[in-house]
Amino acid sequence: MEYTELKVWKETRLLVNNLYDVTKKFPKDEMYGLTSQMRRCAVSIPSNIAEGCGRKTSKESIHFFYISRGSLYELETQSYLALDQDYIQTNEHRALLDQIISCKKLLNGFINYYQTLNKNENNQPKTINK
Repeated sequence: MEYTELKVWKETRLLVNNLYDVTKKFPKDEMYGLTSQMRRCAVSIPSNIAEGCGRKTSKESIHFFYISRGSLYELETQSYLALDQDYIQTNEHRALLDQIISCKKLLNGFINYYQTLNKNENNQPKTINK
């Protein structure tokens, strides 16, 4: 299956698009501050999922999925900062948090799946080429 068909990738892409819509309303003087930081963080989420899917082993893939998960946590914190600064309304923040939480659940399930694959790879008998 291609990564573009994965629910976790599709949902994180939706998150990025929704975040872009939300940050369009931020003050112009935040263009190179929180706006840019949140957008770069959000873009890294589906990007790292895609990169992980392109790796040779499940261990390598998991590394990128963890980076993606870390970016979700980072984005969650940044959304609270945007709320603290009154850049977003409480209802917008709740909707963004709901989407972040949903993406975290999907990504955690995906990581668990790859960890199972990694265990199976590590349990394979090793052959010695002479």
